[in-house]
Amino acid sequence: MLIRIPRRGDPKQSEITPERVYRARRDILKGSGALAALAAIRTNALPSDWIDSKGYAKHEPAPDLEITPSPYTTQYNNFYEFGTDKDDPMRHADAMTIDPWSIEVTGLVAKPGKYAIEDVLAGIDLEERIYRLRCVEAWSAVIPWVGFPIKKVLDKYEPLASAKYVKFTTYLNEDEMRGTRSFFSSIDFPYIEGLRLDEAYHDLAIFAVGMYGDELLNQNGAPFRLVVPWKYGFKSIKSIVKIELMERQPPTTWNNSAPQEYGFYSNVNPEVDHPRWSQASERVLGSGLFARNQPTLMFNGYADQVASMYEGMNLRRNY
Repeated sequence: MLIRIPRRGDPKQSEITPERVYRARRDILKGSGALAALAAIRTNALPSDWIDSKGYAKHEPAPDLEITPSPYTTQYNNFYEFGTDKDDPMRHADAMTIDPWSIEVTGLVAKPGKYAIEDVLAGIDLEERIYRLRCVEAWSAVIPWVGFPIKKVLDKYEPLASAKYVKFTTYLNEDEMRGTRSFFSSIDFPYIEGLRLDEAYHDLAIFAVGMYGDELLNQNGAPFRLVVPWKYGFKSIKSIVKIELMERQPPTTWNNSAPQEYGFYSNVNPEVDHPRWSQASERVLGSGLFARNQPTLMFNGYADQVASMYEGMNLRRNY
């Protein structure tokens, strides 16, 4: 069963994209004949009607939310494995094989192993979560995700008492991911991210398997990705193949590449600028070239729910 749970701090109804808009890209492709070509080379880790089969129901968004039109969030992405231009993931990510898909759970857990995604998701009810997304590049969107709290997966494999952090790793296949073969890449692959265990167990932190009521597209991190709405978007790692429980803070991709620019925590904070630009405001995707930027909210608008996890921390030093 898919449950819609409104939350304080959710975006406004006017920020939410109707499902018909999300499906428009496929309609356009079909009209051009491209959809048939894509279908010939792509299979899904989960059946194309999997979310519907789980009992997905349409719900009215909370009255103070708005959703970003899905063509912006499916055609404007950062997924460096496929290139650094914003439309590279849309153009190249269908080369990624997502069937079959398995996830290795390792480290400080009682039940380590490599599990088929169907087994990872078995017995878990889906929810719709409408969250703000704030990119470290100072643009933002609001997306209706389909997923469930991270803790529902972690609890299956029983983290040990010594576990303090969770490390996530993205799928890597150089033959399918043209960006990983570039001599000009600014980061090393595979892509790695991490959370403190209490962050991963927070109810707002989810694994997503869909958006706009449909399965994830490859460029959006199919078939299984992280969504942590109070942190900058690069923390929400895509296409996860490995989850490792650790005692010590794991090294992460962007923090390794440029630690002075990308901290381990990367909580959205309008008072701490990126060394090369301000974080005080953000450009909303779909708002037009001449629209004014809107102010960025502390913890991306989720301060009431998450600020207590960082009490006593210097948020400038622990950025």
